[in-house]
Amino acid sequence: MSTQDSQIAELTRRLRRLEIIHEIEQLKYRYLRACDAKDVAAFRDCFVREGADLDYGMMGQFSDREPLVQIFDAVARSRAGDGSWLVHDIHHGHHPSVEVIDDHTATARWTLGFVTLHITPGIYTQASMEYEDRYVIEDGRWKIQKSHARPLTSVTVPVPAGVMLGAGPKP
Repeated sequence: MSTQDSQIAELTRRLRRLEIIHEIEQLKYRYLRACDAKDVAAFRDCFVREGADLDYGMMGQFSDREPLVQIFDAVARSRAGDGSWLVHDIHHGHHPSVEVIDDHTATARWTLGFVTLHITPGIYTQASMEYEDRYVIEDGRWKIQKSHARPLTSVTVPVPAGVMLGAGPKP
């Protein structure tokens, strides 16, 4: 192989690695947006169909996406009698550190900044977590195969009387 061929092969390998990192970052951002938008179908689509390794602490540990999807649907999409949301969330992923293992496997660590407002019982929580993820290709797309969330910090306070609250995402 000539020097030029070697350089082209190396540039191709490096470009593919950058594309994989970008695709994985976009997957995690889709997951976070699905959480905030209360979009159950988009949330489900972020995970492998079978054989997941999910540890979400107090929410539970799961070996398949469906039990987690059911909890997400029940909690995130719960409503008051007037139809308004009972839970408002903001998920922000920070500091991604993605390691490409090969063209079909990658790992990453993320820091999550998380804010949630629970109308009943009227509490506001600001928290941070560390995600440790593994991603695999399924049907030609990157999916989350493993996600372990470890709590870092958390502050919960009562919601002040008279607080103004927006409607939240459209159902």
